[in-house]
Amino acid sequence: MNYQTVKGQLQALIDSLRESLTKQNGGQPMGAPITNIKIGENQASRMEELTIELERLNPNPQPLRNAINLLNGAWKLEYSTAREIRVLDSLPLGLQVGQVFQVINVAQAEFFNLAEVKHPWKIVCGGVKVTARFEADLDDSGLPNQRINVYFDKRYLAIDEVLGISTPMLNPLNVAPANNPKGRVPSLDITYLDENFRIGRGGDQGLFILHKANDIHNINF
Repeated sequence: MNYQTVKGQLQALIDSLRESLTKQNGGQPMGAPITNIKIGENQASRMEELTIELERLNPNPQPLRNAINLLNGAWKLEYSTAREIRVLDSLPLGLQVGQVFQVINVAQAEFFNLAEVKHPWKIVCGGVKVTARFEADLDDSGLPNQRINVYFDKRYLAIDEVLGISTPMLNPLNVAPANNPKGRVPSLDITYLDENFRIGRGGDQGLFILHKANDIHNINF
């Protein structure tokens, strides 16, 4: 089986899960990333099974050495098991996370993460952005392979609308230094990469599945 076939199976499973979650949400589009706590154990196991198979068939097994430019651009987070993404399922005050993006500039070795946040009654909507820089981690041969080290910079909080009224004066509402873990450097292994699909695993093996995005311009940040 080739990587395109497995990728198609994985994307079909993600689409099916998103459709099911949308129905559970009363037909409201479920733009937030799917997490393993939102789905059944069998479904989560199937996600992991297909992911491992796709990682095995990776057409760019040394992405930072041979295909780093494929990282450029905007990526939308589709599925994750990472703790920092799972906690977004239980925001305070009835707030809900929407689409989550990562935008990478390889030439500048920097990226930002952007999460849409809104209240279901449209009381308030806005977003959170975290900027960071990254560097390739060198393997035993002194060359980059698939791991990047991450250094977070600033965290921005913005409110775009209150009760449907645009609030440009609240964008950003707050800018603060982003927290980096004490005593260690966060890292991410890019375990699969092609022109429009990416899989990564964090230091705690948290899984991130993303695809290239065109709809980030819909978020006003």
